[in-house]
Amino acid sequence: MIHSICRRLAALLLLLACGAAHAEFPDRPISMVLPTPPGGAADLNARPLAKHLLDVLKQPVVVVNRQGAGGAIAYGSVAKAAPDGHTLLLGLSTISVLPEADRINGRTPAYELDQLTPVAMISADPLMLIVRNDAPWRNIGELLDDARRRPGKISYGSSGNYGAVHFPMEMMAKSAAINMLHVPYGGGGPALLALLSGQIDVTAAGPAAAKAAAADGRVRVLASWGGKRSAAFPDVPTLKESGVDAEYYLWVGLFVPAATPAPVVDALRAAVRRVVTLPAYKEDMEKVRIPISYMDGPDFAAFWKKDAEAMVNLARKIGKVQ
Repeated sequence: MIHSICRRLAALLLLLACGAAHAEFPDRPISMVLPTPPGGAADLNARPLAKHLLDVLKQPVVVVNRQGAGGAIAYGSVAKAAPDGHTLLLGLSTISVLPEADRINGRTPAYELDQLTPVAMISADPLMLIVRNDAPWRNIGELLDDARRRPGKISYGSSGNYGAVHFPMEMMAKSAAINMLHVPYGGGGPALLALLSGQIDVTAAGPAAAKAAAADGRVRVLASWGGKRSAAFPDVPTLKESGVDAEYYLWVGLFVPAATPAPVVDALRAAVRRVVTLPAYKEDMEKVRIPISYMDGPDFAAFWKKDAEAMVNLARKIGKVQ
């Protein structure tokens, strides 16, 4: 009887101690790790989010760009970080496939999906197929016809093997029965710079980056991977409209290490839920031309599971990449 009472008392004290610790969250600055260099989709999403999380959480949120290995360096570092809510990951849709890609290529994955817990989706944009304004292709049909005539001669740049540009480009290539030369770079920003400097012929970018490059006449937008036309490019057809069965969205979501206590995860979910309602945050996202596609943790987790299954299947079809 005495031992039973003591055990219950000890459990109660532990619960109270944990609750007190969680109530203090956050008690120091928070790091938000990104898998890409500055200027890409993750970075454009991160800056407004970090700025307004400071207002809600009352602690600085420091954006840390940790590019490399297609994003696996950032993803792996957060998966193995202390699960206390002070290290966040703002991940891209590529997070779903990199462990499987490592296995396909005989490498030990830097992380596994079950090492991360989704907090919220922030945005989800279809990519845009872009070429330089001096390119010979005036529309998607001309590009595809040329690629069929000259297999492997037209080059496209990506953000890395199995990354956020490699996947949609391979979706398009397989559906259209074409073969293009893949040139991987260290991020979407470097791939866009490579296009503008003439190192490659084609790439894909989010509507915000594509709009900025198209605004001053540097690029021509040929098609969208969306299920419907982009509001940013109402005159640009989708690939499906053009007879190519390819649909892809570059989504951005917030994650924490899997062992993060539920009260801390809930506090972060509540903070993001609050941020996305702020008029100032909406204005900041409009400035970078990114529409908010907020999804709370449980719904995001269900979405992520389905998305990961589709991406893993595509990775297996792509197979080993040299």
